[in-house]
Amino acid sequence: MIRTATESDAKGIQAIYAPVVSSTPISFETEVPGVEEMASRIRKTLPQFPYLVCEMGGEIAGYAYAGTYRTRAAYQWSAEVTVYVSEKFRKQGIATGLYQALFEHLRELGYFHAVAGITLPNPASVAAHESLGFRKVGAFRELGFKQGAWHDVGFWQLELQPVRSDPPPPVPWAGRRVITP
Repeated sequence: MIRTATESDAKGIQAIYAPVVSSTPISFETEVPGVEEMASRIRKTLPQFPYLVCEMGGEIAGYAYAGTYRTRAAYQWSAEVTVYVSEKFRKQGIATGLYQALFEHLRELGYFHAVAGITLPNPASVAAHESLGFRKVGAFRELGFKQGAWHDVGFWQLELQPVRSDPPPPVPWAGRRVITP
């Protein structure tokens, strides 16, 4: 089941994210955020953007959310997107399902592009994003230092809908709820 995240999901989300921070360079965070910090992130995201979880058997199997790509007004039609899946539930189509639901909601809200940053190398994430239609648009070399090494960050872009010359501003997520079986 894919649904809107709530603050009570923070513990499950944190359990998925903690090993990514502590054991990989995938996230450039160096300290594992606590459950309350994750609840705060959910709370701060939901007024403007979707934050979704996939629940399987009462357990959070994965999550995806969107956020501001950049703060300048001309960027307002683009959103940065993120997806993480628990090690236990990988290779079951959860990331695809979460992203497809997220993209549908972003289109409804009036967004035209999704942008994903991927720490390289990360062939699984690159393959997952490209399978959904993302195109690599560039990379920054040695952008972050973690776990004793410098890491490149690549950027992928997905057109959510055709651009138009008179786009209205995107509308906020603001309390919408979704449940998809």
